[in-house]
Amino acid sequence: MLGTSVRLREKKLTDARKDYRWQANPELARLDAMPLIDVSFPRYLLDYTALMSNPSPKRRTFAIETLDNRHIGNCVYYNFDREKGEAEVGIMIGEYDCWDKGYGADAVATLVDHIFHEVGLQRVYLKTLDWNGRAQRCFLKCGFIPCGRLVRNGHQFVLMEMSRESWEKARTRLKESVF
Repeated sequence: MLGTSVRLREKKLTDARKDYRWQANPELARLDAMPLIDVSFPRYLLDYTALMSNPSPKRRTFAIETLDNRHIGNCVYYNFDREKGEAEVGIMIGEYDCWDKGYGADAVATLVDHIFHEVGLQRVYLKTLDWNGRAQRCFLKCGFIPCGRLVRNGHQFVLMEMSRESWEKARTRLKESVF
């Protein structure tokens, strides 16, 4: 899937080393409200290989690459529910030098467009830490609307959502601007 400044592609086994590094990074784990990974890389690689061989039908993960093929992060839709026509989305830009350059917003827009036009869902939603202003600005820019709050595992989250109809309006506006 091609965006303006990024490409979303299927995950590969060769992505494991970067994914491991990002999941072992305290700052990135804090931004994702996740515990640090606590297994060795060889063990991680075994689990990674098993997940790639047996993907979940309720989850789809993509690598985010710059247009010059540099893997800079990942995005995902999960809790996929065809009956309800919805899924939850998430994104992580793991390379610090790629922060605040529009890659995240372009990846989110590209993923959301895929979900609405290729997968055929009617609603996407997400949760982001209430103190993560960078993420919230990205999601607002892409057309997500705050719709509630959630406390989970001691973390406070802002809930955001977008309908297919509101995406069409945001998509037109985004095409006229530069990420």
